[in-house]
Amino acid sequence: MNDAVPRYAVFGHPVAHSLSPEIHAAFGRQTGRELIYTAIDAPPARFAAIVRDYFAGGGRGANVTLPDKRLAYEIADARSEAAERAGVANVLTALPDGRIEADNNDGAGLVRDLAERHRVDLRGHDALLLGAGGAAHGVAGALLDAGVRSLTIVNRTAASADALADRLGDPARVHTRYWEDLGAIGSFDLIVDGTSAGVLGATLELPFSIAANRALCYGLAYGAAAAGFLAWARAAGARYAFDGLGMLVETAADTFERWHGVRPDTEPVYQALRARVE
Repeated sequence: MNDAVPRYAVFGHPVAHSLSPEIHAAFGRQTGRELIYTAIDAPPARFAAIVRDYFAGGGRGANVTLPDKRLAYEIADARSEAAERAGVANVLTALPDGRIEADNNDGAGLVRDLAERHRVDLRGHDALLLGAGGAAHGVAGALLDAGVRSLTIVNRTAASADALADRLGDPARVHTRYWEDLGAIGSFDLIVDGTSAGVLGATLELPFSIAANRALCYGLAYGAAAAGFLAWARAAGARYAFDGLGMLVETAADTFERWHGVRPDTEPVYQALRARVE
């Protein structure tokens, strides 16, 4: 391995399926940046040791996916404002002084995908966020910043939903409900699936009543992991049913710009992946 070529990675468990190495390689070719980007399996029990060894060995930066985002936040020596707000991190960067900085650009990537690629204005929407784990933490604040009128968080463990709502600090707009109440909480014109059900191969049972007429439904997963939620959304009569592939590409571009000082063009990379990920 050429030590002169900067090394980057994505940590997760499992992680072999990740498209991040392919995306960053494409961005590197597009911008003329030589880099090495690999996928590294990091079980939660060993995450801290694996990450510290990686950075001690010269790693420049890493993306972080399920189930390690909260651990990434905790291991960092410094945290961006976005990471502090979310309490989880999807980006770790080696600072010049040897410290590790945590950032979270999941929410920014979600909003950019919707606003710029799909031409959707989120202002005034009544939003339902399913889940309160790392993925949900990453996007909740950005939904509020984008102007949703209300954000209702529903999670199978009510305490986790309450903790996320408390972290957001906007009680006038943010509410929590019990998962068992889904059939009786009314309808929403924006529904975001931030659960890990699809990734774990589980079925997400949802009532059609939560989807308002011509609702926007967005799954943070992509490909096969999002298929069940998107099928439900279409059956519920949603106007839009999007997976998180565009969000993945946009967050990768934000990260690439952070590391390399140039923002790549996301659309050709997104279209190439879209042709394969269905």
